[in-house]
Parts: sequence; C-alpha cells; structure tokens
Amino acid sequence: MALRVFVTLLFLPLFLCPTVFSYSSEDVKKWCSQTPHPQPCEYFLTQNLGHIPIHQKSDFLKISKQLALERALKAKSNVLSLGTKCRNALEKAAWNDCLELYEHTILRLNNTVDPGTKCTETDAQTWLSTALTNLETCRAGFLELGVSDYIFPLMSNNVSKLISNVLATNNVPYSEPEYKDGFPTWVKGGDRKLLQSSSPASQANIVVAKDGSGNYRTIQQAITAASKRSGSGRYVIYVKQGTYKENVQINLNNIMLVGDGIGKTIITGSKSVGGGSTTFNSATVAVVGDNFIARDITFQNTAGAANHQAVALRSGSDLSVFYKCGFEGYQDTLYVHSERQFYRECDIYGTVDFIFGNAAVVLQNCNIYARYPPNKTNTVTAQGRTDPNQNTGISIHASRVTAASDLKSSQSSVNTYLGRPWQEYSRTVFMKTYLDSLIDPAGWMEWSGDFALKTLYYGEYANTGPGSSTASRVNWPGYHVITSASTAAQFTVANFISGGSWLPATNVPYTAGL
Repeated sequence: MALRVFVTLLFLPLFLCPTVFSYSSEDVKKWCSQTPHPQPCEYFLTQNLGHIPIHQKSDFLKISKQLALERALKAKSNVLSLGTKCRNALEKAAWNDCLELYEHTILRLNNTVDPGTKCTETDAQTWLSTALTNLETCRAGFLELGVSDYIFPLMSNNVSKLISNVLATNNVPYSEPEYKDGFPTWVKGGDRKLLQSSSPASQANIVVAKDGSGNYRTIQQAITAASKRSGSGRYVIYVKQGTYKENVQINLNNIMLVGDGIGKTIITGSKSVGGGSTTFNSATVAVVGDNFIARDITFQNTAGAANHQAVALRSGSDLSVFYKCGFEGYQDTLYVHSERQFYRECDIYGTVDFIFGNAAVVLQNCNIYARYPPNKTNTVTAQGRTDPNQNTGISIHASRVTAASDLKSSQSSVNTYLGRPWQEYSRTVFMKTYLDSLIDPAGWMEWSGDFALKTLYYGEYANTGPGSSTASRVNWPGYHVITSASTAAQFTVANFISGGSWLPATNVPYTAGL
C-alpha cells in the first residue's frame, strides 16, 4: 500500500501560500539554539522563513518534525539515485539495506505528523528513536562489510541531526496511550477472544507444515498469503513441528506465529557478515510489521562463530512480543533493533554481543546461555543508543544468566561479561536476575579504551548468584549499583515499555513492576 506522506505548506514556495505568517531569523536562532544541533536547524528553517509563526514550543516541535520528514524524503531520493553507483555486490547489499531503512524512517516520521495517526508524546519519542537508529544502521552496513562508505554522506543530508533535534524538543515525561477496557485501540473486538485463547494454534487462519498436511509448506508462502487477507485484525499462522530452512521477512502488522514449542518448530538460516551479508540482512527471521507475536518457536542461525555477526532474529516491530521462544546463534544472535519489545520465558544462546540493538526492550523470566567463544571472551549485551534522548535500552529482569553445555566444563578459561558499550549512550540494566559464576568480577567490558564510559548507563539491582557481587565491578562514571527501588522501577515493564497499555491484550503473562 502506498505511504501517505504529510508535508505541509511549510516547505512550499512562498508564492503558493495563500496566507503568509511571519517569523524572524531571530525567532529561528532563539529556538534552534536550544537544540543539540543548531546549525542545520537554522540553515534549513531560514530557507523557509515566513510560512508559519513560532509562538511556543509546540509550534517549533511541529515545524521541526516537518523539517526532518522533508529532508528524509530528499535523502531517500538520493539513495535511489545512488543505486547504480554501487561498484560491487557488497556495496549493493549495504545500499539495499539503506533503501529499506530510509523507507521505514519516512514511515515513522510520517506517523508523528499524520493527523490520522494517534500519536502520544511517548509514541513520537519511540518512533523518532527508531528513525535515528535506522540511519545509524544504514551507515554501519557500509562500514562492517569493509567497503567504502562514501555513499552514506550523500544520503544522510543532515537528517540524523534534525531528528536528534526533534528528540530533544519532544523529550517529555511518559503519556499514557489511549486504550479502552484494558486494550490498546489497535486491538479489534474480535482479536481479544483469540489472543486470550489458551491454544491460539487451534484458531489459526492458516497452517504451515513441511509434510504437506497444512495450507503451505514454507513460512514465507504463508506470509505472502497473509498479505492478501481482508481486514487488519490479528492473523495467526500455525507452524507445525519441523525444521524450516528459510529466511523470512515479515512486513505486515498484526501477525502471530505459533509453533509447537522450543526445539520442535525451528526456523533456521545461515547468513552472516562472514558470508557477505550485512548484520541487518543476516537475520533468519526479520520482523518490522507492528504488533507481532511469536510463541513456541526456535529462531536459529547456524553460520557459526567463525562467520562473526549472524542474526537469528531481528525485530523492529513496535509493541512486539516473544513468548516461550528460543534464539540460537553465536555472535549477534538476537537483534532487538528498534521500537518497544517484550520477551518472556525465552531461551537465548550466544557468545559475542548476543543480545544487541537499540529497542526499548524488557526480557523477563528468560534463560540466557553463554556458549563457548573462539576468542575466549563473551559479552551478553551490546546496546546501541546513539542519542541521550532516545527512550531505548535493554532491561533484563528476573532472568538467569548461565553457561551453555559447551561452556560449563571450561568456563574458568573464558571471560564472560554482562555487556559492552556499542554506542556512546549505551543503556543496559540487570535486575533481580541470577548471575552464575561465569560472570567476570568486573562485570562489564570496554568497547574501545574509554569510549562511552562517561556517557553510558549500566545498572545492576538486587541480582543474585555467585556472579552477582558488585565488590569488584568496574568504576566507570556511567556504571551504577542501583539501591533505590524507585530508580530500578524506571526499567520495569510498566514504566520502560508502557506494558500495562498493550500487553494485557496478548494474554502473555508479565510482571508489571519489580
């Protein structure tokens, strides 16, 4: 379906505007000086002087959103034109990622200005955070493949700085989304009975089975069929027991994948950076359609540790849930890329940075298993917040971090850390989680020298187990032993991902507070 893009008269030439409001360059300078990046703010706004007044912060916020959207549209046009300049398959792979990421950036920016989209201030902060993450992912794709990133500066067009300005301007306390009778407004009445069913597989719209006993033999065929459905309500795809060797892309909203259990229904792939893919595109399953739910499925990437980044699942699905799922890989197993996500009673296996990304995500009652790494070092998390106003981070609550079977006998020879700062404002907390003896006494590992050690936020609250002692932890300015329950509560399901307004409809159990 074509995307409706809302760019107002602000950016049309003066002679097309029937009514002209005035504001001065002094107004522009005053408001732009309050942003992290005043120079592009002033430059682009002064190109459009005289179109609407800036009386208050809300006026400036509206103008700034429109400005970011207008420049993103221009940047996407640049992306399209640069496709023919890619000199090899690696550059083409990174370019393809950027094209997809810019399209999704425009979608999210459009959501914040479209009068037909219900958008709370919290929604806007989430979608703006995602838009900024998308542009960083685009840049990273060129760098990690070892190809020239000469194309990226031509694409970016100051969009990242303009989005950062909007994030800073919009940064306000949480506002409760609108919902009725305990359900968010996107849930239709017919969905509620289905989502609360103890056996959603029995109410599946279609069935996938390798043996031919269902409607389709592959999951991607089922997704294609779902794209032709009538209506926008929850669509349930039951995937029978079996191993499905395929790479799956889910762009549709309100899709639910139901399997027969961890280790029984397995979706597996082997794409990797070592094999010529970007991290972003290496995912066995990639989900960007909103309100996605998966339960009783294992997501797997079998590329192996030698092939470096190899993602089992990437989620950029807002308000997504993974319940009783398994995630198996080595480096970069679970890519919590962006948006608001919740994981409950899941098993996650990996070595280096194996829970990573820049979503606002809570993992609760999960089993986190460190595997044996070739370089003798494990890092559980690598959170990717690039801007202090992004409402993102990784919260691991009431879970267990232990050694996988291949590490147990030799864990004393391996250094396993809770995380390291992938980006400057990396934010991760472990709360009421059992940390086994494999955790290094220092707890956390540097990324590169003193990079991000002052700007990150790493916290530990009321953890247990032989690896939970904070006596010998790092003494970085950004590391915190959290002793206040009210501080820890900021990272709970209720507060960090506003779970009370959307999780009840999924019928997935969760603990709202500590």
